[in-house]
Amino acid sequence: SFHGRTMATLTATGNSKVQVGFAPLVPGFVRVPYNDLDALKMAVGHWPEAVAVLLEPIQGEGGIKIPDADYLASVRNICNQRKLLMMLDEVQTGMGRTGTWFAFQHNEDVKPDVMTLAKALGNGLPIGACLVAGPAVGVLEAGNHGSTFGGNPLVCRAALAVIDTIENDNLIDNVNYLGVEMLAGFKARLNGVEGVKAIRAAGFMFGIELAIPCAELVKQALDKGILINVTADKVIRLLPPMIINAEEANQIVSMVSDLIINFLSTHAVESDA
Repeated sequence: SFHGRTMATLTATGNSKVQVGFAPLVPGFVRVPYNDLDALKMAVGHWPEAVAVLLEPIQGEGGIKIPDADYLASVRNICNQRKLLMMLDEVQTGMGRTGTWFAFQHNEDVKPDVMTLAKALGNGLPIGACLVAGPAVGVLEAGNHGSTFGGNPLVCRAALAVIDTIENDNLIDNVNYLGVEMLAGFKARLNGVEGVKAIRAAGFMFGIELAIPCAELVKQALDKGILINVTADKVIRLLPPMIINAEEANQIVSMVSDLIINFLSTHAVESDA
């Protein structure tokens, strides 16, 4: 998991690499494996002081890990039973990225108590938001928490314009249509290619997992005008702009697939056998 780089969010993050140099971290956090309900039940059952469960509806930094279909609803039920706040980090998945305004909306029975947003909310301008509902509403009062540049009027106005644009230009429909087309394109090009282990997608979140580390592909893609990232050492993460058209989507699929195929053809791939 990845939740940020403040002291508390660094502590919540389940990646020791990003925590190096920032000890001592904040006490009071217990981490369990993602998509593992038994581990979560055990943790909250043995920790009566627990007050909340924080997770990503889809793990982005973890390699586009998409949980089982009933996972979030089951987490919601556990939180209800234990009177815990369900906190969803939608910084990467929110604002239409997965084909709904927020990724939790793919599950009818899920509504978080707390949800964080950023990134696409400002369309490149710096903004973060924390949305609350139900029992979380009274936790903070005006003036309890803030930051030097928090609540910037200009950026907040830009965020409202982003919301209007997504809605008025039907960008979520574009994500749903082209997301399916791009996933089909990647599968047509890469299924059966030695060294390609998995292709995962939710709307415009794509994760192509290889059998070997592939960080050097970031520079190769940049040289061709495409921004990608490599997470978890072996997963190519691709988050296309929501405004692309069909021609641009096909071009992305073709260029990224070519890069992967060429990369794997020049690097030894160890067999799983």
